[in-house]
Amino acid sequence: MKRDTGFGEDIGLDHFRPGTYSPYRIFSAEEWSRFRADTPLTLTADEIGRLRSLNDPIDVDEVSRIYLAVSRLLSAHVEATQLLFKQRTHFLNAQNTTKTPFVIGIAGSVAVGKSTTARVLQELLKRWPSSPKVDLVTTDGFLYPNATLRRDSMMDRKGFPESYDIGQVLRFLSAIKAGQPNVQAPLYSHLTYDVLPGEFQTVDRPDILIFEGINVLQVRALPEDGKIVPFVSDFFDFSIYIDAPEELIHKWYVERFMRLRETAFKNPESFFNRYVTISEDAARAVAEGLWQNINLKNLRENILPTRPRADLILKKGENHLIEQVALRKL
Repeated sequence: MKRDTGFGEDIGLDHFRPGTYSPYRIFSAEEWSRFRADTPLTLTADEIGRLRSLNDPIDVDEVSRIYLAVSRLLSAHVEATQLLFKQRTHFLNAQNTTKTPFVIGIAGSVAVGKSTTARVLQELLKRWPSSPKVDLVTTDGFLYPNATLRRDSMMDRKGFPESYDIGQVLRFLSAIKAGQPNVQAPLYSHLTYDVLPGEFQTVDRPDILIFEGINVLQVRALPEDGKIVPFVSDFFDFSIYIDAPEELIHKWYVERFMRLRETAFKNPESFFNRYVTISEDAARAVAEGLWQNINLKNLRENILPTRPRADLILKKGENHLIEQVALRKL
């Protein structure tokens, strides 16, 4: 069933020749679905409908076909990590050691379906027999406020690594991993397209934390003197990259923009409300410009290069359905 092949042209890592050097095992969606085994489906069609994002047609069949096996895999990793924690505590003869949350990072381009994946996995993990506490935090709240981005002439770089307060991200994750109670994550409004001043999500020692964002697998330049430079992904126990061909993400982004123009953008408080009154052709041109000048650049320069750092890659095809799964070898 499993094929220890390189990605080749199919997944885009052309320097891996089939059968040589690939750190991944590649599965078709049909092969992957068999790993569900006896994992029960604990979500109803209505619940899945409420979890999916605009323009993402994920349904019961897709959850059964792909995400139940992912849930089973994550369960095995969580159990193994907990066992290792106990063994290390015994090894160190440590007393009053606080168990730290298992942190899952989810990365990928805008419009590729990260939010839907994160919410579906959160609900599946919460419904394990052990009923773990599972929190979900997105990186949007860690963006610099629009006022700061405008001051620094970075509004057209919003979503790029430099538009995030990385120090704040690292302090948040460090506190989570230290087992601290009531850690606050800043909140973001997609309506106003800005950080909500003074508003926070409180994360209180969950068993599992899902941390979702386009650049969570991003690395930084290494110092020449060997000083420790932490990366966001250093705090992850498992990472997932949601992948799709560039042309499909482009299509999904424009389609989502046009649908939002007929829905959320009509709210007078929406940052994008000004695009409601222009013609459809003009609005489509705006969407194309945002894609070409911001989101495509970010994908090529910052997001896609982090794909090989993920433990699991879920590659989508038409209609947002997963076609291929790549699992990093142990």
